[in-house]
Amino acid sequence: MPKIIELDPHVADLIAAGEVVERPASVVKELMENSIDAGAGIVTVEIIAGGMTYIRVTDNGCGIAPDDAKTAFMRHATSKLRGAEGLEAIATLGFRGEALAAIAAVSQIDLLTRESGAGEGVSLTLKAGEVVDTSPAGCPEGTTIIVRDLFFNTPARQKFMKSDRTESGAVASAVLRCALARPDVSFRFIRDGKTECHTPGDSRVDSCIYSLFGREFSAGLIKAESTDPTLTVSGFISSPSAVRGNRSYQFFFVNGRPIRSKTLQAALEQAYANVIPSGRYPSCVLYIKTRLSDVDVNVHPAKTEVKFVSDKQVFDGIYYASLSALTQGSTQNEEMGNDSDKLLDDAVASRKPQSKASEGFRSMQVDEYRKPFDHGRQKADKTMYGIPSGTQLSSPGDARLQTPFPALFTPDSRSSSLRPQLAQSGFRVIGEVLKSYIIAEYQDGVWFIDKHAAHERIHFDALKSDGFTPMSQALITPIVCRHGSEDVSLLLENEKLLDKLGFTVEGFGEDSVAVRRIPSDIDFDDVEPVLSQICTQLRLGGTAEPARRDDIFRTIACKAAIKAGKSSGIHEMETLAARVLSGEVSHCPHGRPVAFELTKSALEKGFSRR
Repeated sequence: MPKIIELDPHVADLIAAGEVVERPASVVKELMENSIDAGAGIVTVEIIAGGMTYIRVTDNGCGIAPDDAKTAFMRHATSKLRGAEGLEAIATLGFRGEALAAIAAVSQIDLLTRESGAGEGVSLTLKAGEVVDTSPAGCPEGTTIIVRDLFFNTPARQKFMKSDRTESGAVASAVLRCALARPDVSFRFIRDGKTECHTPGDSRVDSCIYSLFGREFSAGLIKAESTDPTLTVSGFISSPSAVRGNRSYQFFFVNGRPIRSKTLQAALEQAYANVIPSGRYPSCVLYIKTRLSDVDVNVHPAKTEVKFVSDKQVFDGIYYASLSALTQGSTQNEEMGNDSDKLLDDAVASRKPQSKASEGFRSMQVDEYRKPFDHGRQKADKTMYGIPSGTQLSSPGDARLQTPFPALFTPDSRSSSLRPQLAQSGFRVIGEVLKSYIIAEYQDGVWFIDKHAAHERIHFDALKSDGFTPMSQALITPIVCRHGSEDVSLLLENEKLLDKLGFTVEGFGEDSVAVRRIPSDIDFDDVEPVLSQICTQLRLGGTAEPARRDDIFRTIACKAAIKAGKSSGIHEMETLAARVLSGEVSHCPHGRPVAFELTKSALEKGFSRR
């Protein structure tokens, strides 16, 4: 076994930095949290080139004493924790004593700070964690930290960074979450010399949301509240008509801390289970307040995940607050919608604290609302009417159907001259039922074909083929889709992929894209959901992996396919049925069969003829 040694302190610092500092957005998040913990009412974040070359965070907080300036950059140095007992009830955002040391280990830092009431401040310069200069300085009360050349001494980390646009989008997302977490603090974000957002800091959640997302998003929100003795939920959720194609606009905060939680996501979406279609997701800005001892925030180096003493209590709080709002709140969005112009004036122009808005309705409490919704769901008796028990249903994938019928249609074939050939092959389309399923007679059986699933597979295979050029349509008036700065960056960086799919997009502000060309088979209303689902896949790892590209192709194929509930012409049905019965199409891109056969013998058995 190799000899065990103690790592060099600098190497240990670099390893610690890897846990805390993943990208420029991580730096910005940690510095903003320090500003909030310092009691700042105004925080300004400025970045250049995605934050890799320059980050500056300035606040008007309490500042750092000259004697503490150097200590602040030592590992496990903190002013927010005094002993192990403090870990049981953490109220501050930053408490590990790792952030400044980790950031300093992989960058060059300039610190300028002055305590409230002090005659002068202190200037400190560090390189790779080592103090290279310190001196008295005249500066405003508060703290300014400038981080330059991030990862300059760890080139291996640099190669994993994305483009400036992507890193800027991640920083913007970090600022947005921090601003939503603390509507009582005014945040300004400046990217490459341009102010991207500025919140009023008036303690009003609605005006903070409006300043960050604008009128359209705000108008689609309804207020949600619930309270029990140890937990309170408040904030806003989207109305069923304003849901989106992914979860990127779901924001949860626990005791002022932005977090990610599958438990909270599941509780929110469960409330919408019967009011929105599959594949659509609600938006929310929800605040959970609970006893500090009931939540453990010390489970993740970046402090983005937490553990609750009672997951069920938190789940119920989110679920019943959302369900109550959806049940009673169909007219509640007056505060966020009809008052949009007033919010713009009050929240952005005057930036003065406003009186509390009227409630507009009474939210039920958790215990009060739980009773009518705690009944179990009855199981539906799902039986196939008219098909005798035990009937064997075969699939086009069976060996006997691999080559019995010639593949007469190519993906682009539309000629009606092929119909006689179909008749000669013993094939006849009888019609469709429920505007969803084709009924066709072939040889000694009757085939039921899911036309959406079959058409979806045809599109999917075409997208995967080399040299495929989608039919698309240019739009006279572009469709503007809001996806958030991170997703906009992803879309603009994947122009070649979008072009293959039939989309042309251009940047339209920092958090939106203008769609100028769409696939011919995609409805206008599907453009935003499709792009949202593409963004979801891109966030999971780009398009290098075949599996990831297939997920994107499945999304497009599903939206481009014939919709269930839409009648089809005879030629369209013949084309689909022919390709299914030829064995070319047997399963949809998700693996489900596209057809089954009811044989002649099964029919005769059902009518007791044999």
